[in-house]
Amino acid sequence: MDNITDVFVEECTKSRYLKPLRLKYKQNEEEKSWDLITEHDDIAVLLFNKSKETFVFVKQFRPAIYLNNSETEQKKDSVTIDTDKFPGSLGITYELCAGIIDKDISPAETAKMEIHEECGFDVPLESIEHVTSYRAGVGTTGSKQYLFYAEVTEEMRTGQGGGIVEEGEMIDVIEIPRSEVMTFVMDESINKPVGIMFAVLWYFQNKAN
Repeated sequence: MDNITDVFVEECTKSRYLKPLRLKYKQNEEEKSWDLITEHDDIAVLLFNKSKETFVFVKQFRPAIYLNNSETEQKKDSVTIDTDKFPGSLGITYELCAGIIDKDISPAETAKMEIHEECGFDVPLESIEHVTSYRAGVGTTGSKQYLFYAEVTEEMRTGQGGGIVEEGEMIDVIEIPRSEVMTFVMDESINKPVGIMFAVLWYFQNKAN
């Protein structure tokens, strides 16, 4: 997944997932404006494998992380990134199982679907616990993420996961032992969103024996 080549940066004029907007308003009678992006709400799931005493995470390439870990350069009429200087590994992130809410089903049903697609476990809907929800990207998107928790066993495993190849997903499933997970999530050299850190801390406060 980190075999990244031929990188070009260009303006996004149309997207299936994002819509750039400018919000104009008055605050205390002062005219202001703010550039933002609208996007789908989404879910994330903290998975704990009771059979192996491990947390189940996913690893994938994230273009936004890669861009922010790299430097662009102008070449004639193109803006590009030299992948010899900035390899694709700079964009690899470790995350909770997650997915956008873009179907006419509940957040919990979305979580069940994503657990199966990304991580290969068939978890009963009633076993997926809603933890909380919060706003992501408060300065840019303001979208809501619903956090869930589920315990899985090897008996629930029905496949290897990895996402939907036909939709371009390329996901690796990784498992981190419970004894090592705090060191893992606090390691600044590992690309990860804040949600994975919050979820692990929540686990130790509410679920660890």
